[in-house]
Amino acid sequence: MNEKTRIEKDIVMFEENLTKLEESTLNLSQNKTIELAKQYYNDSKYYLKKEDFFTAFGCINYAHGLLDSITKS
Repeated sequence: MNEKTRIEKDIVMFEENLTKLEESTLNLSQNKTIELAKQYYNDSKYYLKKEDFFTAFGCINYAHGLLDSITKS
């Protein structure tokens, strides 16, 4: 799998995980964390369009980590 495809796959996975979280009841702190994750998600899409795959991959992985911090707590 090439870099672009991998990032696109991670973006779709993030969107699916985000949908699941948004359907649950979250506190204020968790909502702030989700907003940060969305910003990194949007950054990832921006860098993907610029073909800066290294930065795009880092952003989407950080976004996943933020969502994980909510689901694992």
